[in-house]
Amino acid sequence: MQVTSLTWELTLGVLIAFLVADVLVVARKPHTPSMRECTAYLVFYVSLAVLFGLFVWRTWGGQYAGEFYAGWLTEYSLSVDNLFVFLLIMAKFRVPERLQQSALLVGIIIAIVLRGIFIALGAAVINSYAWVFYIFGAFLIWTAIKLAREGESDDDEFEENRLLKAVERRFPATSEFHGSRLTVKQDGKRLITPMFIVILALGTTDLLFALDSIPAIYGLTKEPYLVLTANIFALMGLRQLYFLIGGLLKRLIYLSIGLSVLLAFIGVKLILHALHENNLPFINGGQPVHSVPDIPISVSLGAIVTILGVTTIASLVKSSRDRRVAESTAESKTAAVTGDDNPLA
Repeated sequence: MQVTSLTWELTLGVLIAFLVADVLVVARKPHTPSMRECTAYLVFYVSLAVLFGLFVWRTWGGQYAGEFYAGWLTEYSLSVDNLFVFLLIMAKFRVPERLQQSALLVGIIIAIVLRGIFIALGAAVINSYAWVFYIFGAFLIWTAIKLAREGESDDDEFEENRLLKAVERRFPATSEFHGSRLTVKQDGKRLITPMFIVILALGTTDLLFALDSIPAIYGLTKEPYLVLTANIFALMGLRQLYFLIGGLLKRLIYLSIGLSVLLAFIGVKLILHALHENNLPFINGGQPVHSVPDIPISVSLGAIVTILGVTTIASLVKSSRDRRVAESTAESKTAAVTGDDNPLA
């Protein structure tokens, strides 16, 4: 895939322009977005990603377009999982609803910068050491197993990491929010605000998620251009998605299981691909192993859509069934307390 420097500059310029416009909108008037506003923005960003995929198709062919769509869907699904942790962070620090947009936007900017660094490092390592695919694949399978086990727990508490605890111990902070300001001056001393801690929590959390998502997308495409754009498009609209489906996230009860299956699939795909490019002397004498299948991008894209579709439908069906059972149980208890076995009688 030949991407000219002009294409890189135009692509990054347009995406940065959208990001700056988003920042200016939020900075001008911090507010809680309405459902209509969130839906309009989300439809716009998703449509933009679809159109970009068609641009890739026309310019470089269906193979690369499929890689972009597969990477975008994977990163988007992992970003949805991030939202649940973001909800816990907002609840933990009691962020006022009107300030949550500002915190999310800065957190997303930090995420884009961090992922850009990870992508550049990943591309450099992959180009120099093909055997790193073995490590990426094993890491994703291990992450999948860990995610599946964690999905069985009901732990809805955000646990602060060591960096957050160190910052809170080292720097004096105010007990109240001061709008979207990160620091304030009180009694001649510069103090950090809770907003500073919240943004730091969002940024460090996304750094941990990037450790999973970057190897995952490199399992679908080795093109840095597609990796970067898929990540940016997955993060665009994430702020609106946070407000739009905050309640729906609670209903996606099988999301962790679905993501674990997805990561395990990509991990296996990475290891199979590594065998095709093998140069490790203790595996097949350092020669590529062509007898194992190399999963094409069309199969990968189909598997991703199927896994995410089944996960979403099964989650919604199960949560709806549980809600009906809970309502029926509540009605039975009410009837038992009132002694009225037949409320219609």
